[in-house]
Amino acid sequence: MRSSDLPSLPVVWRPRRTRIVAYTMAGVIVLGMVVLAIVVAPPFTVFDRVLLVALGLFLGWLLHMFARCRVVADQRGVTVVNAFRTRRLEWPEVLSVTMAPGEPWPTLDLADGTSIGAMGINGAEKPRAAHQLTELRALLAEHAEAPDR
Repeated sequence: MRSSDLPSLPVVWRPRRTRIVAYTMAGVIVLGMVVLAIVVAPPFTVFDRVLLVALGLFLGWLLHMFARCRVVADQRGVTVVNAFRTRRLEWPEVLSVTMAPGEPWPTLDLADGTSIGAMGINGAEKPRAAHQLTELRALLAEHAEAPDR
């Protein structure tokens, strides 16, 4: 990818299908639990109904945590927002990005010898994920500490 083809920074990559499914399911679950708490009112106490709604809200929160996943690239580096952890990485910290066929998301290999999954690029969205991966790799090559010789 030529430097003129690089996406303009900052760029945000996030899965489309995952967000649609997660937020749709969260809405259905929360609404279903509220309706259940109201419709099945006679045999349940108020405490039971509150717990039903609380369970629906908890499940909705869990689905939100998975839907919020994203990878953000800017001039300083990459921010990886996974379901329960956010990690800020400077460009020199990221050595490479790999994603074998069939993997759910790419892996960022880091300079400290560890790696981190980037759930914001979803392997299930094959053409979209391939394009996002190409863009991320190009940005990594452009912003690497030392150019390849």
